[in-house]
Amino acid sequence: MHPPLTLHRHPMCAEIIEEFQKCHLDHPVKKFFGECTDLKIKLDRCFRQEKALKRKANFEESKKFKEQLQAYKREMAEKNEA
Repeated sequence: MHPPLTLHRHPMCAEIIEEFQKCHLDHPVKKFFGECTDLKIKLDRCFRQEKALKRKANFEESKKFKEQLQAYKREMAEKNEA
């Protein structure tokens, strides 16, 4: 199973999505017998790569946020002591 194949949500995989959708249109019956399987495998790999990049970016963003939060907590503790 794959996520909805909207091009704006998966810009990295747009080309493969278009090929996969074209394959399904060109082979309405053969698609059930593996005609588009190679494209499906490429699509799955692309989605995994895309997700890994998003996960890394989110992790980096969360690290920055945690650092800012720690700095803010230290600042508030220093104000309360003074």
